[in-house]
Amino acid sequence: MKERAKELKAGKARTSRAKAADGEADLLAKVAEMPDEDRVLAEGIHALVKKVAPDLTAKTWYGMPAYAKDGKVVLFFQGAGKFKARYATLGFNDAAALDDGDMWPTSFALTALTPAVASRIEALIEKATA
Repeated sequence: MKERAKELKAGKARTSRAKAADGEADLLAKVAEMPDEDRVLAEGIHALVKKVAPDLTAKTWYGMPAYAKDGKVVLFFQGAGKFKARYATLGFNDAAALDDGDMWPTSFALTALTPAVASRIEALIEKATA
């Protein structure tokens, strides 16, 4: 919660253009602080988002990498080290257009970014931002 409070305070003082540039810089700084396994995954997710949905705004959200559309967080990455979990998480908020019937997944355990996993993530990002 302290991370989120800092993010909100910093965001109020920035212009729209500065928010986008500073948001990405903040995200990359947080990624650089992560343990190696989480950092590699976060860097890969960042590259996929930039490739598939370059219009999303990079930012930090509760101290973790996140990507927003029209000010609403669509997807986020949560490293395993943050909560001493056995896997990292790639999550999608309700702003993501992943609706599929009466039930659908909104977060995914992530242990490696293989070509097959990257392909699945790309498809999810495309669907989430459609």
